[in-house]
Parts: sequence; C-alpha cells; structure tokens
Amino acid sequence: MRRLLLLALLLLAPASAERVYRVQAGDTLWKLAQQSGVTVAALQQLNDLSGQTLEIGQVLKLPGGTDTARVVNEAAPVFQRGSAVYYGGRANSQTSMTAAHLSLPFGTWVRVTHSSTGRSVDVLINDRGPFGVPSRIIDLSREAASVLGIVSQGIAPVTITVLSRP
Repeated sequence: MRRLLLLALLLLAPASAERVYRVQAGDTLWKLAQQSGVTVAALQQLNDLSGQTLEIGQVLKLPGGTDTARVVNEAAPVFQRGSAVYYGGRANSQTSMTAAHLSLPFGTWVRVTHSSTGRSVDVLINDRGPFGVPSRIIDLSREAASVLGIVSQGIAPVTITVLSRP
C-alpha cells in the first residue's frame, strides 16, 4: 500500500519547472549542473547539447530550484525605443556581439529588435555612446548590426529589452 501511495504521489506531482539562463563568463556545464542539483548529462539532454563547450550569452534551460543563477526574463518589457547605428565596436573577449549605450551598466545583456523586420540580436553593453543625436539610443558592433541586417542601412528603428544586469 505504501509503495502505491508513493507511486501515485510521484505521478501526480507537478513536473519540475524549467527556467531560462544566460551563460556568463566562467560558467561550465559541471558548475551549472551542480547548482541545479542534476548531472551534466541531464543538462546536455535538456538542451540537446552534444559537447561540453558553452558560449558566453548562450541561453540554456535549467531545471527549477533555487540557486544563484541569473535568470533571463524572456517577457521583459521594452526598455527603450529609438534608432540603432553601428560602429566598429569595442573588443570583448567574451563575445563579438557588443554595443554601446549611454546609461546601462557595463555587463548588461540587452535584446535589440529591428522594429521593421522583427529580427533581434542579444548584445553585451561594454562601451558608452552614441553621442550627439538624441534619437540614436544604441551603437552596435558590426557583427550585431549584420545580424539585424542594418549594415547597408547604417541606421534602423529598434527597441531595446534588458535581459540581465551585472
């Protein structure tokens, strides 16, 4: 009887919730698995990963639970609307998807969405700018501008959504 009750509880218990996590500098699958209370193999299976290499800014699914991981707010409200331009970008060893913003703290990840096409790219704020034209709210690295398809335009209407702050 006791086994039947335990089995019923396991079957009726809600499945553990998943959350979305953006990979930060120094993260490893082993460290994230340890924080989440699962094995590396379980994380690989949950995220369809064949290897153990992670990239800064990569989005992973983690099992629910409490830890110190930074959770990505996928339903975050729009932070700012205006125009994006691209420039050479300031080099960063973590990613080539960088941007300059006048007030967001360095290390903030934002999603920049092209208002006309719906294309979006996640970038790391690591520089200050743009200066001079108030309607221009963000300077994108050439790589990020290429993903949005604005290299030939030079300027485009965008929205910015904050994904994570340092």
